[in-house]
Formats: sequence, C-alpha cells, structure tokens
Amino acid sequence: MRRAWLTGIAGMLTVPLLLTGCTGSGGDEGTKQTALEDGAAGEGAPPPAGQAPSVAPDGAYDAAPEAAGKSRADAFAPEPDMVSTFALDVDTASYSYARRTIGAGSLPQPDTVRHEEFINSFRQDYAPPEGDGFSVSADGARVPAGGGAGEAGEAGEAGGDWSLMRVGLSTRPESNEYGTRKRRPAALTFVVDVSGSMAEPGRLSLVREALHTAVDELRDDDSLALVAFSDVARTVLPMTAVGGAEDRIHDAVEKLQPTDSTNVEAGLTRGYDEAADGHRKGATNRVVLLSDALANTGATDAGTILDRIAAGREDYGITLFGVGVGSEYGDALMERLTNEGDGHTTYVSETAEAREVFVEDLPRNVDLRARDAKAQVVFDADAVSDYRLIGYDNRQVADEDFRNDAVDGGEVGPGHTVTALYAVRLAEGASGSVATATVRWLDPDTRAPHEESRTVDAAALTGDLWGAAPSRLQVTALAAYFADALRGGSDAGTAPEPYADGSADGSADGKEGGTTTGGPAPLPGAPTVGELAGHAEDLADETEDPAVADLAETVRQAVELTG
Repeated sequence: MRRAWLTGIAGMLTVPLLLTGCTGSGGDEGTKQTALEDGAAGEGAPPPAGQAPSVAPDGAYDAAPEAAGKSRADAFAPEPDMVSTFALDVDTASYSYARRTIGAGSLPQPDTVRHEEFINSFRQDYAPPEGDGFSVSADGARVPAGGGAGEAGEAGEAGGDWSLMRVGLSTRPESNEYGTRKRRPAALTFVVDVSGSMAEPGRLSLVREALHTAVDELRDDDSLALVAFSDVARTVLPMTAVGGAEDRIHDAVEKLQPTDSTNVEAGLTRGYDEAADGHRKGATNRVVLLSDALANTGATDAGTILDRIAAGREDYGITLFGVGVGSEYGDALMERLTNEGDGHTTYVSETAEAREVFVEDLPRNVDLRARDAKAQVVFDADAVSDYRLIGYDNRQVADEDFRNDAVDGGEVGPGHTVTALYAVRLAEGASGSVATATVRWLDPDTRAPHEESRTVDAAALTGDLWGAAPSRLQVTALAAYFADALRGGSDAGTAPEPYADGSADGSADGKEGGTTTGGPAPLPGAPTVGELAGHAEDLADETEDPAVADLAETVRQAVELTG
C-alpha cells in the first residue's frame, strides 16, 4: 500500500522505510550551464594540494540481485563508484507543507516529500567558520540491527553493519543591523500572486502580513519593487528606496486584492523586468515570488518560463526566492523555478512562520554567502563496501563536473546549514579515514572559487544512534526516517492506494505525481512506527526545541491518520 505506516501500526512490525537517493553517478541531468565568470576555475582545474581528486563514475545498479545469489540486504546499494557529488540545497518547503497537510488531516502526496528538505528544516550544531565561506563537520552512528532488512530472516544480519554518516556545512551568520557583520544592501522585487485562488483565508492575507513585516525589517539603504499578477501582471510600485518611503510601500501592500486567474509567467516576466531596471551594483538583487504556484493560464509549465529567469541570472546576477502559501500548493513548479533561478524555497502557513522568514531569517533569505556551491564525498574503497546518499534526487551533479564552475550548483546565504546524510556500510576491520568531504563554492562578488574539506574517521561511525549519539544527529536521522515513511511506496505487485481525489496518481486535481509499485531497497535500521514516535517524543524533551516538538506532534498525527 502507499501508506507504509498502516502495516506497522496494525502489527507494530518493522516498517520497510525506503531510501531514495543516489551515488555520485548522477550524470548531467538536472544540472544547468552558466557562463564562466572571470576568476572562476574551469573544467580540469587541478585539485588543491592533498585533496582527493574527482573521478568519473563507473558504478551501476544490480538489476537482479537474486540471480547473482545476493540477499536483498546485500543488494541495498549499487556497486559503488566511491564518489558522491551534488549541488547544495537549502530548501525547506517540503517539510513545512507536509506539516501543514498532516495538521489538516491528510497525508502529503509522496512526490512532494524530499528528504533533504525535511533534514535541513532543523537547527544543527555545526560550528560556523570564522570568516566567509563554509565550515565542514562530520560524524555518524551505527544503526540498530534488524531494521529495514526486507526479509524477516535477514533482520539480524542486515542492520548491525550499517551506519548513518552526517556531513554538515555551515556559513557564518550575519546581522540585519548595521555593524561589522551587516548584510549588503538588497534590491528586492516582490512578485505577488493576487489570483482568485489566493482569496482563500491564509493566502493573500498572510502574504500582505508578511510583506508588511518585511518592509519594517528592511533598512533605509535597501530598495523594493512590487509586482502583482493574476491573468496579467502590473507594476504596483517601481524600485523604490525604503528609507523615507515606508508609508507609501505599506499603502501599496494593503491595496493588494485577489482577482482572476494565475499567470505565473506574466508575473515573473514583469518581475524580472523590474528587477533588471532597478538593478543595483554591489547589492543583493533578488526576486521574491509569493504564490500558491497553481498556474492555470499563460505558460503553466516551468520550462516555458525559464528563459527569462536564466537571462536575469546571467546578465544581472538576480536570484529567485520562492515563498509558498495555501493548502493546495504547486510544489513542483515552485521548486523548479527556484532551482533554475539560483535560489531556494520555503513555505509558510501561519503568521509565526512568516515572521521567521522575514524577520529572524531575513539576512539568510535575501543575502548570499556562496554561489554555485557543490559538495563531493570521496569514500575509501578499502574501508567502505556500500553507501547511499539520502535525498538530493534532483540535485545530482556528474562527479567530473565538481570543479567545472560552468556547471551550476546551489546558492547559500549567511547562517545557513546544509546536511548530507549517508547510509554507509563499513568493510570488515575498517579503521582510519573512510571518506573525505569537500565543499566548493564561488565568491558571490568576485566569482573566485574556494574549497574546504573534512576527513571522516571510521571510529566516528561506530557508536549507537538512538540515545547515545549527539541529539542533533538523532534529529537528523528522525527527519530522514519520517520523510522516507511518507514517501513509502506500495508493495511490489499491489496497486497504489488512491489519492483523496480518487485517482491513482493525484491527477484528478491537475497535479503530477503518484506512487509506483516496488521501490528502492529499504533503509537499514528503520524503526517501527511506535519506536519512531517514541524517539521523536524523547528528542523533543531532550532538546527543548519547539521545532523538534512540532516534529514529534506531526509524527503522532501521521500515525493517527493511518490507524
């Protein structure tokens, strides 16, 4: 069945949580080509002294493990090429939208659940760098024997030799206030959806409130433009310096009212035109799209909108920040737009979340610390027999393109953390270094490339996960297991459970997606649903973190929905 929780709740059996991810053999799909800037190293640039080189992939999935005499546990990962490469991603919309959906009494569609966005929604314990750029942290823990084995008789053999490895990247935070670490001035073009669908309570009203909050937080040396769109787009306010114009800006925001259809193409085209006209050299130039992303007129597919976004990125360095709203939300469209626009997405459903985006997190959401950031983890073939990256499915980068700065990466702001979680199977007797993690990025102003690395030791992966590992590592594992359960596809040979609209793939309401039979191999150490809920409650108490308490409540609600 689609809802893999059901069996576990009925019998408290181990749930075969699915691990969807990739090794470093992702290839060119999903990457974007940009002009090579002055000061950026091109393809073939030599690695820094002492750094493990990037290598070409040579691994492949074993399509018939049984034919080769392998158990399902033995076939957990593809034959590894020992290199994993991906573009950084700081999106969090997937988790926020899932929490909203579950709180409203439904499970999210599996194709809207992305592991990395669940993981990156939670505060981490990484030490920030002293200067600009990134710090790199790494730790891990052994998962309990028995979980996720797939076959009842294999449980005792499968879990004990697998570990979770956490690679953490962090940038130095900056203040919105004036001072030695203040952010750069910002030129922001807010593109606001005022279509009929935004009339639902909690959509346009929340957007107006968020905009009022943002205006109050912006500095005098910032500037702002406002574009509204429905079936057509109009400029409500051209690029205007905030200092001295606060009342005029607030008045323009308050006049935003819902009207007709949703033409995202018209809104973004006009928004990028305004952003280009108001472009400020030396400032952060960003388009902020506030919408439910339910396009139903004009170009409704991201592919026809991307040319304008790409031109703004390449000609003016304009980035795109997507803020999603609404109980029905075009997750796939928003994510693709921001991926192509060198930006990121978040989702808000209440005033507290909007305040967090536009007050507490304003510097990281409007400023940039790094452009085209990529991560590469090189595993030691003598120490690691198998590995798997959890998530980042659509952020894969070919291993050989890690140092090709013409291949796009991710954009990261000040005070952001990015976590990559791996399932790792150590070879018997492994000791010493098992992996080297490297992050590469371009300076947002000069485009000069930089790298930072960290080595992971086998001893860091041998302690017990639950109850013994650092609490933030346990929260990371909990978020990954929960995301995997929500994605958890149907058993092979059975039809997927229908969506709420009555269709098998969610298509009746115009959305893409759905489940398929079968699925990737299960994640080792998967807790039973009762254990997962228990771990969430324990971690909420241990961390005293409201965000972890919200996660524990969301897990509890999800269990109830399937029971």
